[in-house]
Amino acid sequence: MAIESLQLSILIAAIFFSATTTSMDEDLFASPQSQARRPELIRDDSLSPTSLLEPILSHLGFHDLTMAVPSLTDSPSFTTWNGPSTLFAPSDSSLKSCASCSVPRILSEHIVPGLFSFGYLQKLAFGTKVETMSPGHCLTVTSATHRVTNTTRIFIDGVEISRPDMFNNGIVVVHGLEGFIAPLSPFSCSIEKMTSLAFPFSLPPPVSSSFSPSPLMRLMLRDAVLRLRTSGFGILALAIKIKYPELVNLQNATIFTVDDFSIFTGAISYVNNVRFHIVPNRYLAMADLERLPAGTVLPSLEAGQYLAVTTAGGPATMRINYVRMKSPDVMRNQKVVVHSLFLPFPHLHPASLDGLINGQDHVEENVAAANQGMKDSCAALEENGGCEVIPP
Repeated sequence: MAIESLQLSILIAAIFFSATTTSMDEDLFASPQSQARRPELIRDDSLSPTSLLEPILSHLGFHDLTMAVPSLTDSPSFTTWNGPSTLFAPSDSSLKSCASCSVPRILSEHIVPGLFSFGYLQKLAFGTKVETMSPGHCLTVTSATHRVTNTTRIFIDGVEISRPDMFNNGIVVVHGLEGFIAPLSPFSCSIEKMTSLAFPFSLPPPVSSSFSPSPLMRLMLRDAVLRLRTSGFGILALAIKIKYPELVNLQNATIFTVDDFSIFTGAISYVNNVRFHIVPNRYLAMADLERLPAGTVLPSLEAGQYLAVTTAGGPATMRINYVRMKSPDVMRNQKVVVHSLFLPFPHLHPASLDGLINGQDHVEENVAAANQGMKDSCAALEENGGCEVIPP
Protein backbone atom coordinates (compact mmCIF):
# COMPACT_ATOMS: atom_id res chain seq x y z
CA MET A 1 0.00 0.00 0.00
CA ALA A 2 2.87 2.38 0.81
CA ILE A 3 4.46 1.69 -2.59
CA GLU A 4 1.17 2.33 -4.39
CA SER A 5 0.72 5.64 -2.53
CA LEU A 6 4.26 6.69 -3.43
CA GLN A 7 3.70 5.81 -7.10
CA LEU A 8 0.45 7.75 -7.14
CA SER A 9 2.13 10.79 -5.56
CA ILE A 10 4.87 10.70 -8.20
CA LEU A 11 2.23 10.43 -10.95
CA ILE A 12 0.24 13.40 -9.61
CA ALA A 13 3.40 15.50 -9.31
CA ALA A 14 4.38 14.67 -12.88
CA ILE A 15 0.90 15.55 -14.11
CA PHE A 16 0.89 18.82 -12.19
CA PHE A 17 4.24 20.07 -13.38
CA SER A 18 3.63 19.06 -17.01
CA ALA A 19 0.23 20.76 -16.94
CA THR A 20 1.44 24.05 -15.50
CA THR A 21 4.36 24.58 -17.85
CA THR A 22 3.92 27.45 -20.27
CA SER A 23 5.53 25.61 -23.18
CA MET A 24 3.19 24.64 -26.00
CA ASP A 25 5.63 22.30 -27.72
CA GLU A 26 3.52 19.31 -26.64
CA ASP A 27 0.37 20.69 -28.29
CA LEU A 28 -1.61 17.62 -29.38
CA PHE A 29 -4.29 19.46 -31.28
CA ALA A 30 -2.48 20.20 -34.56
CA SER A 31 -4.55 23.37 -34.78
CA PRO A 32 -4.14 25.90 -37.57
CA GLN A 33 -2.64 28.40 -35.18
CA SER A 34 0.52 26.30 -34.89
CA GLN A 35 2.72 29.33 -35.46
CA ALA A 36 4.82 30.21 -32.41
CA ARG A 37 3.29 32.74 -30.09
CA ARG A 38 3.14 33.37 -26.37
CA PRO A 39 -0.07 32.18 -24.63
CA GLU A 40 -0.27 35.37 -22.62
CA LEU A 41 -0.89 37.32 -25.82
CA ILE A 42 -4.16 35.48 -26.23
CA ARG A 43 -5.34 36.40 -22.75
CA ASP A 44 -4.41 40.07 -23.05
CA ASP A 45 -7.58 42.01 -23.87
CA SER A 46 -5.52 44.86 -25.32
CA LEU A 47 -4.20 42.43 -27.94
CA SER A 48 -7.46 40.62 -28.63
CA PRO A 49 -8.51 40.29 -32.29
CA THR A 50 -11.52 42.58 -31.85
CA SER A 51 -9.39 45.40 -30.41
CA LEU A 52 -6.81 44.99 -33.17
CA LEU A 53 -9.18 44.66 -36.12
CA GLU A 54 -10.19 48.32 -36.38
CA PRO A 55 -6.66 49.79 -36.85
CA ILE A 56 -5.59 46.83 -39.02
CA LEU A 57 -8.54 47.11 -41.42
CA SER A 58 -8.25 50.88 -41.56
CA HIS A 59 -4.57 50.61 -42.48
CA LEU A 60 -5.31 47.99 -45.16
CA GLY A 61 -8.01 50.15 -46.72
CA PHE A 62 -11.14 48.21 -45.71
CA HIS A 63 -13.05 51.27 -44.53
CA ASP A 64 -16.59 49.80 -44.56
CA LEU A 65 -15.46 46.81 -42.48
CA THR A 66 -13.60 49.15 -40.13
CA MET A 67 -16.82 51.02 -39.38
CA ALA A 68 -18.57 47.71 -38.62
CA VAL A 69 -15.98 46.45 -36.10
CA PRO A 70 -17.67 48.06 -33.03
CA SER A 71 -20.79 45.97 -33.75
CA LEU A 72 -18.82 42.81 -32.93
CA THR A 73 -19.00 43.63 -29.22
CA ASP A 74 -22.75 42.95 -29.33
CA SER A 75 -22.16 39.32 -30.33
CA PRO A 76 -21.76 36.71 -27.54
CA SER A 77 -19.26 34.85 -29.73
CA PHE A 78 -16.81 37.74 -29.61
CA THR A 79 -17.22 38.26 -25.86
CA THR A 80 -16.34 34.62 -25.07
CA TRP A 81 -13.59 34.05 -27.68
CA ASN A 82 -10.38 35.99 -27.19
CA GLY A 83 -8.08 33.82 -29.27
CA PRO A 84 -6.50 34.25 -32.71
CA SER A 85 -8.82 34.87 -35.67
CA THR A 86 -8.78 34.95 -39.47
CA LEU A 87 -10.77 37.45 -41.56
CA PHE A 88 -11.66 36.93 -45.21
CA ALA A 89 -12.11 40.59 -46.13
CA PRO A 90 -14.25 41.82 -49.03
CA SER A 91 -13.31 45.17 -50.57
CA ASP A 92 -15.36 48.33 -50.13
CA SER A 93 -16.33 48.28 -53.81
CA SER A 94 -17.75 44.75 -53.58
CA LEU A 95 -19.77 45.64 -50.47
CA LYS A 96 -21.23 48.69 -52.18
CA SER A 97 -22.48 46.44 -54.97
CA CYS A 98 -24.94 44.92 -52.50
CA ALA A 99 -27.24 47.66 -51.25
CA SER A 100 -29.30 45.29 -49.08
CA CYS A 101 -26.33 43.66 -47.36
CA SER A 102 -25.68 44.17 -43.65
CA VAL A 103 -21.98 44.95 -43.29
CA PRO A 104 -21.89 43.95 -39.57
CA ARG A 105 -23.38 40.55 -40.46
CA ILE A 106 -20.99 40.11 -43.36
CA LEU A 107 -18.07 40.96 -41.07
CA SER A 108 -19.06 38.41 -38.40
CA GLU A 109 -19.66 35.69 -41.02
CA HIS A 110 -16.29 36.39 -42.66
CA ILE A 111 -14.34 35.79 -39.43
CA VAL A 112 -13.27 32.33 -38.26
CA PRO A 113 -11.47 31.47 -35.00
CA GLY A 114 -7.89 30.32 -35.48
CA LEU A 115 -4.97 31.26 -37.71
CA PHE A 116 -5.56 30.11 -41.29
CA SER A 117 -2.58 31.29 -43.32
CA PHE A 118 -2.76 30.88 -47.08
CA GLY A 119 -0.24 28.06 -46.91
CA TYR A 120 -2.39 26.22 -44.39
CA LEU A 121 -5.54 26.74 -46.48
CA GLN A 122 -3.78 25.17 -49.47
CA LYS A 123 -3.24 21.99 -47.47
CA LEU A 124 -6.91 21.55 -46.50
CA ALA A 125 -8.97 18.86 -48.19
CA PHE A 126 -11.39 20.04 -50.85
CA GLY A 127 -14.72 20.98 -49.24
CA THR A 128 -13.36 21.46 -45.71
CA LYS A 129 -15.88 23.36 -43.60
CA VAL A 130 -14.75 25.98 -41.09
CA GLU A 131 -17.22 27.30 -38.52
CA THR A 132 -17.38 31.09 -38.36
CA MET A 133 -17.82 33.37 -35.37
CA SER A 134 -21.52 33.19 -36.15
CA PRO A 135 -22.28 29.83 -34.42
CA GLY A 136 -23.79 27.18 -36.67
CA HIS A 137 -22.64 28.92 -39.87
CA CYS A 138 -19.73 27.46 -41.83
CA LEU A 139 -17.54 28.53 -44.72
CA THR A 140 -16.50 25.93 -47.29
CA VAL A 141 -12.89 25.93 -48.47
CA THR A 142 -12.25 24.68 -52.00
CA SER A 143 -9.28 24.89 -54.33
CA ALA A 144 -8.22 24.71 -57.96
CA THR A 145 -4.89 24.59 -59.76
CA HIS A 146 -4.09 27.42 -62.16
CA ARG A 147 -3.30 25.81 -65.54
CA VAL A 148 -0.68 28.37 -66.53
CA THR A 149 1.20 29.08 -63.32
CA ASN A 150 0.48 25.68 -61.71
CA THR A 151 -0.32 27.46 -58.44
CA THR A 152 -3.17 26.58 -56.07
CA ARG A 153 -6.06 29.02 -55.96
CA ILE A 154 -8.23 29.04 -52.82
CA PHE A 155 -11.95 29.80 -52.78
CA ILE A 156 -14.03 30.57 -49.69
CA ASP A 157 -17.64 29.65 -50.46
CA GLY A 158 -16.82 30.12 -54.13
CA VAL A 159 -15.15 33.53 -53.70
CA GLU A 160 -11.45 33.55 -54.55
CA ILE A 161 -8.81 34.84 -52.17
CA SER A 162 -7.22 37.45 -54.43
CA ARG A 163 -4.84 38.99 -51.87
CA PRO A 164 -3.60 36.27 -49.51
CA ASP A 165 -1.85 36.98 -46.22
CA MET A 166 -2.35 40.75 -46.39
CA PHE A 167 -1.71 40.80 -42.67
CA ASN A 168 -0.49 38.17 -40.21
CA ASN A 169 0.91 39.02 -36.78
CA GLY A 170 0.24 35.65 -35.12
CA ILE A 171 -3.02 36.90 -33.63
CA VAL A 172 -4.93 38.17 -36.66
CA VAL A 173 -4.74 37.00 -40.28
CA VAL A 174 -6.41 38.99 -43.07
CA HIS A 175 -6.99 37.68 -46.61
CA GLY A 176 -8.47 39.92 -49.31
CA LEU A 177 -11.38 38.45 -51.30
CA GLU A 178 -12.34 38.97 -54.91
CA GLY A 179 -15.92 39.65 -53.80
CA PHE A 180 -18.06 38.96 -50.75
CA ILE A 181 -19.73 35.83 -49.41
CA ALA A 182 -23.52 35.81 -49.48
CA PRO A 183 -25.28 35.47 -46.09
CA LEU A 184 -24.73 31.96 -44.78
CA SER A 185 -27.52 29.45 -44.32
CA PRO A 186 -28.19 27.81 -40.91
CA PHE A 187 -27.55 24.53 -42.76
CA SER A 188 -24.16 25.62 -44.09
CA CYS A 189 -22.33 23.33 -41.65
CA SER A 190 -24.15 20.19 -42.74
CA ILE A 191 -24.65 20.52 -46.50
CA GLU A 192 -22.40 21.54 -49.37
CA LYS A 193 -23.18 25.13 -50.35
CA MET A 194 -23.63 25.63 -54.10
CA THR A 195 -22.24 28.83 -55.60
CA SER A 196 -22.30 30.51 -58.97
CA LEU A 197 -18.66 29.65 -59.53
CA ALA A 198 -18.30 26.89 -62.13
CA PHE A 199 -15.57 24.49 -61.04
CA PRO A 200 -13.77 22.50 -63.76
CA PHE A 201 -14.21 19.30 -61.76
CA SER A 202 -17.00 17.35 -60.11
CA LEU A 203 -18.33 18.23 -56.68
CA PRO A 204 -17.26 16.06 -53.72
CA PRO A 205 -19.67 13.41 -52.41
CA PRO A 206 -22.36 14.55 -49.95
CA VAL A 207 -21.28 15.07 -46.37
CA SER A 208 -21.95 12.06 -44.17
CA SER A 209 -24.88 12.33 -41.81
CA SER A 210 -22.63 11.32 -38.92
CA PHE A 211 -21.29 14.17 -36.83
CA SER A 212 -17.79 15.27 -37.81
CA PRO A 213 -15.38 17.07 -35.47
CA SER A 214 -15.98 20.80 -35.37
CA PRO A 215 -12.94 23.01 -36.06
CA LEU A 216 -14.41 25.43 -33.54
CA MET A 217 -14.57 22.69 -30.87
CA ARG A 218 -10.88 21.99 -31.44
CA LEU A 219 -10.05 25.65 -30.91
CA MET A 220 -12.30 25.93 -27.86
CA LEU A 221 -10.59 22.92 -26.25
CA ARG A 222 -7.21 24.52 -26.85
CA ASP A 223 -8.50 27.79 -25.41
CA ALA A 224 -9.75 25.90 -22.34
CA VAL A 225 -6.36 24.25 -21.82
CA LEU A 226 -4.53 27.58 -21.98
CA ARG A 227 -6.87 29.23 -19.50
CA LEU A 228 -7.22 26.34 -17.06
CA ARG A 229 -3.51 25.60 -16.76
CA THR A 230 -2.85 29.14 -15.47
CA SER A 231 -5.84 29.41 -13.11
CA GLY A 232 -5.28 26.55 -10.69
CA PHE A 233 -6.72 23.72 -12.81
CA GLY A 234 -3.55 22.38 -14.43
CA ILE A 235 -4.47 18.74 -13.90
CA LEU A 236 -7.80 19.20 -15.67
CA ALA A 237 -5.97 20.99 -18.49
CA LEU A 238 -3.73 17.96 -18.98
CA ALA A 239 -6.73 15.63 -18.72
CA ILE A 240 -8.44 17.52 -21.55
CA LYS A 241 -5.39 16.98 -23.72
CA ILE A 242 -5.30 13.28 -22.87
CA LYS A 243 -9.04 12.89 -23.54
CA TYR A 244 -8.88 15.10 -26.63
CA PRO A 245 -9.79 12.34 -29.17
CA GLU A 246 -13.10 11.87 -27.34
CA LEU A 247 -13.80 15.52 -26.57
CA VAL A 248 -13.16 16.88 -30.06
CA ASN A 249 -16.04 14.80 -31.41
CA LEU A 250 -18.52 16.44 -29.03
CA GLN A 251 -20.68 19.37 -30.01
CA ASN A 252 -20.01 20.98 -26.62
CA ALA A 253 -19.27 19.89 -23.05
CA THR A 254 -19.93 20.73 -19.41
CA ILE A 255 -17.04 19.78 -17.12
CA PHE A 256 -17.02 19.58 -13.32
CA THR A 257 -13.65 19.60 -11.60
CA VAL A 258 -11.73 20.09 -8.39
CA ASP A 259 -8.73 22.41 -8.34
CA ASP A 260 -5.11 21.27 -8.18
CA PHE A 261 -4.81 22.09 -4.48
CA SER A 262 -7.76 19.86 -3.59
CA ILE A 263 -6.30 16.99 -5.62
CA PHE A 264 -3.00 17.26 -3.78
CA THR A 265 -4.70 17.43 -0.39
CA GLY A 266 -6.96 14.41 -0.71
CA ALA A 267 -9.22 14.45 -3.76
CA ILE A 268 -6.92 12.12 -5.69
CA SER A 269 -9.86 10.01 -6.91
CA TYR A 270 -10.70 12.74 -9.44
CA VAL A 271 -7.64 11.83 -11.55
CA ASN A 272 -9.07 8.40 -12.36
CA ASN A 273 -12.66 9.63 -12.76
CA VAL A 274 -12.38 12.64 -15.08
CA ARG A 275 -14.78 11.14 -17.66
CA PHE A 276 -17.42 10.72 -14.94
CA HIS A 277 -17.28 14.50 -14.38
CA ILE A 278 -17.95 15.44 -18.01
CA VAL A 279 -21.47 15.88 -19.41
CA PRO A 280 -21.17 15.41 -23.20
CA ASN A 281 -23.04 17.49 -25.77
CA ARG A 282 -24.61 19.74 -23.14
CA TYR A 283 -23.57 23.34 -22.48
CA LEU A 284 -24.79 23.99 -18.92
CA ALA A 285 -23.65 27.30 -17.48
CA MET A 286 -24.76 28.10 -13.93
CA ALA A 287 -27.81 29.93 -15.24
CA ASP A 288 -28.84 26.72 -17.02
CA LEU A 289 -28.12 24.48 -14.02
CA GLU A 290 -30.29 26.66 -11.80
CA ARG A 291 -33.30 25.83 -13.96
CA LEU A 292 -32.87 22.07 -13.59
CA PRO A 293 -35.36 20.51 -11.15
CA ALA A 294 -34.29 18.04 -8.49
CA GLY A 295 -34.17 14.55 -9.94
CA THR A 296 -32.74 15.61 -13.29
CA VAL A 297 -30.37 12.92 -14.52
CA LEU A 298 -27.42 13.86 -16.73
CA PRO A 299 -25.31 11.35 -18.70
CA SER A 300 -21.57 11.43 -18.18
CA LEU A 301 -18.80 10.66 -20.64
CA GLU A 302 -18.25 7.44 -18.67
CA ALA A 303 -20.56 4.94 -20.37
CA GLY A 304 -23.41 3.80 -18.14
CA GLN A 305 -22.61 6.32 -15.39
CA TYR A 306 -24.90 9.25 -14.60
CA LEU A 307 -25.00 12.43 -12.55
CA ALA A 308 -28.15 13.56 -10.79
CA VAL A 309 -29.38 16.90 -9.46
CA THR A 310 -30.08 15.91 -5.87
CA THR A 311 -30.93 19.44 -4.68
CA ALA A 312 -32.10 22.18 -7.02
CA GLY A 313 -31.35 25.88 -6.67
CA GLY A 314 -28.53 28.38 -7.07
CA PRO A 315 -24.80 27.93 -6.42
CA ALA A 316 -25.20 28.07 -2.62
CA THR A 317 -27.87 25.38 -2.43
CA MET A 318 -27.60 23.23 -5.54
CA ARG A 319 -26.15 19.73 -5.17
CA ILE A 320 -25.17 17.31 -7.91
CA ASN A 321 -24.59 13.79 -6.57
CA TYR A 322 -24.83 15.51 -3.16
CA VAL A 323 -21.76 17.67 -3.85
CA ARG A 324 -21.92 21.46 -3.77
CA MET A 325 -20.15 23.62 -6.31
CA LYS A 326 -17.21 25.69 -5.06
CA SER A 327 -17.05 28.17 -7.97
CA PRO A 328 -19.48 27.97 -10.91
CA ASP A 329 -18.43 29.07 -14.41
CA VAL A 330 -14.70 29.18 -13.65
CA MET A 331 -14.04 28.90 -17.39
CA ARG A 332 -16.43 29.51 -20.29
CA ASN A 333 -16.07 29.82 -24.03
CA GLN A 334 -18.35 29.01 -26.95
CA LYS A 335 -18.22 25.22 -26.55
CA VAL A 336 -16.92 24.38 -23.08
CA VAL A 337 -18.00 25.44 -19.59
CA VAL A 338 -16.19 24.36 -16.39
CA HIS A 339 -17.51 24.38 -12.81
CA SER A 340 -15.33 23.88 -9.72
CA LEU A 341 -16.39 21.45 -6.96
CA PHE A 342 -15.42 21.02 -3.32
CA LEU A 343 -15.10 17.26 -3.82
CA PRO A 344 -15.16 14.71 -6.65
CA PHE A 345 -18.59 13.26 -7.41
CA PRO A 346 -19.40 9.96 -5.66
CA HIS A 347 -21.06 7.28 -7.78
CA LEU A 348 -24.71 6.91 -6.86
CA HIS A 349 -26.20 3.47 -6.46
CA PRO A 350 -28.32 2.43 -9.48
CA ALA A 351 -31.35 2.06 -7.21
CA SER A 352 -30.90 5.68 -6.12
CA LEU A 353 -30.87 6.85 -9.72
CA ASP A 354 -34.00 4.85 -10.47
CA GLY A 355 -35.68 6.51 -7.54
CA LEU A 356 -34.76 9.96 -8.79
CA ILE A 357 -35.93 9.19 -12.31
CA ASN A 358 -39.27 7.94 -11.03
CA GLY A 359 -39.72 10.90 -8.71
CA GLN A 360 -39.45 8.75 -5.59
CA ASP A 361 -37.65 9.67 -2.40
CA HIS A 362 -34.80 7.34 -1.47
CA VAL A 363 -33.04 9.91 0.65
CA GLU A 364 -31.52 7.53 3.18
CA GLU A 365 -30.03 5.26 0.49
CA ASN A 366 -28.76 8.21 -1.52
CA VAL A 367 -27.16 9.84 1.50
CA ALA A 368 -25.48 6.61 2.55
CA ALA A 369 -24.09 6.09 -0.97
CA ALA A 370 -22.84 9.65 -1.18
CA ASN A 371 -21.19 9.57 2.25
CA GLN A 372 -19.49 6.26 1.48
CA GLY A 373 -18.03 7.71 -1.73
CA MET A 374 -16.81 10.85 0.04
CA LYS A 375 -15.34 9.19 3.12
CA ASP A 376 -11.69 9.10 2.03
CA SER A 377 -11.71 12.59 0.52
CA CYS A 378 -13.43 14.10 3.55
CA ALA A 379 -10.77 12.85 5.90
CA ALA A 380 -8.10 14.77 4.01
CA LEU A 381 -10.11 17.90 3.20
CA GLU A 382 -12.06 18.44 6.39
CA GLU A 383 -9.45 20.72 7.95
CA ASN A 384 -9.65 22.98 4.88
CA GLY A 385 -13.39 23.50 5.29
CA GLY A 386 -14.18 21.95 1.94
CA CYS A 387 -15.89 18.75 3.00
CA GLU A 388 -19.58 18.32 3.67
CA VAL A 389 -20.97 15.04 4.97
CA ILE A 390 -24.71 14.82 4.55
CA PRO A 391 -26.48 13.85 7.76
CA PRO A 392 -28.60 10.70 7.42
